[in-house]
Amino acid sequence: MKTVWIECATGISGDMTLAALIDAGIDKDAIKAAIASLNLPDVSLRIETVIKNGFRSTHVLVDHPEQHAHRHFTDICKILDDSALTDRQKDLARQLFLAVAESEARVHGSTVDKVHFHEVGAVDSIVDIVGAAVGFDLLGADRIVCNHVPTGRGFVHIDHGICPIPAPGTAEILKGIPLADVPIEAELTTPTGAAIVKTLADSFGPMPAMTIEAIGYGAGTMTFPERANVLRLFIGTAVVHSHTEFVTMLETNLDDVSGEVIGHTRQLLMKAGALDVYSTPIQMKKDRPGTILSAICRPADIDQLEQIIFSETGTLGIRRTNVERSVQHRDIVTVTTPWGDVSGKRSWKTGSAAMFAPEFEDCATVAKLHGIPLRDVYRAAESAFRQSSESGKIAVPTSSGTSEPDGHHHDHSHDHDTHSHDHDGHSHDHDHRHDHDH
Repeated sequence: MKTVWIECATGISGDMTLAALIDAGIDKDAIKAAIASLNLPDVSLRIETVIKNGFRSTHVLVDHPEQHAHRHFTDICKILDDSALTDRQKDLARQLFLAVAESEARVHGSTVDKVHFHEVGAVDSIVDIVGAAVGFDLLGADRIVCNHVPTGRGFVHIDHGICPIPAPGTAEILKGIPLADVPIEAELTTPTGAAIVKTLADSFGPMPAMTIEAIGYGAGTMTFPERANVLRLFIGTAVVHSHTEFVTMLETNLDDVSGEVIGHTRQLLMKAGALDVYSTPIQMKKDRPGTILSAICRPADIDQLEQIIFSETGTLGIRRTNVERSVQHRDIVTVTTPWGDVSGKRSWKTGSAAMFAPEFEDCATVAKLHGIPLRDVYRAAESAFRQSSESGKIAVPTSSGTSEPDGHHHDHSHDHDTHSHDHDGHSHDHDHRHDHDH
């Protein structure tokens, strides 16, 4: 599995990312051609080798005439649509711009269509984002991991005055992403850099087990006395089971919350997208009985689920743990019983027979409608699945990925593989003057 680890020890920006991609071996001529196809007048990419605190790295600069254009998201999309980028590159660049647009819309109480791209809509930032999109597309990584993201400390000047770091737009993009405290009085992560890790990173943490094949060094503009202001991309091969995915475990200890509140919180968490929620009895200090409330979720859902836990339980802290789990392929199929159709979850491993778990709600509805025992409906549904599978009416897909009816590779079912418990049942984006000040 082709794996990339982004080491942003001193933060991340668009120009640092693009420079690291080029330094790692991505075809610079292909990136230059893609940028030229944007039809931005008199714009060119300059690539230099620089020394940062004794270390060689690549630095990119965008040469362009002075410009004062304020672009909307729709203006950016038209530039992309009219370019010679591939459909996949256009889509990736659009996602990066959208991440910034959504954050600015929220910060300024506006909408994506009305937000003005100031700095991120400037020529240099457009080049950085498009160049990064093209570079990662050409790289073709199967998995991208990023270390915890440092934002820096202190204050930054924006159009509205002096603003603490991270500035509002950047902070909004970084919601749900683990951050690191690096004691540097500077803005280390820009909106473009935040959008890159938000959009591209599959997980966050230390370097995964991998065989390194290339390393790219991308230099930032600022120089720090004791740290090399360099973004590193480690590219290599990792042996990871094709059914492996990365999730986050949220846990909190509760000793003054009733069972009814815990049950209610569990239901809210499941409805909000948790993969699984369960509780474990524990003994707390002074021998008080307590409960660990655990929720397994995808990194993108952390913020929403933590808000539910804080609001409903009144807990003062929630632990986060990144978890690697193995899952079987699964999808939803429907079988016909003597009393009607019943849907259920089919799961399988390559080379093994498929298993079928009837959906409780369907079985309960059929049982109630016809006045028959629930277990009889379960047995009939399982029998119907076996017969359909043997006759070839329900064939196991050949795809190695997880398939679900909505076409997305997301598992919204209960996850019982990661633990040993049994369960029942017109505004402006003014946040940054430049994306190249890092």
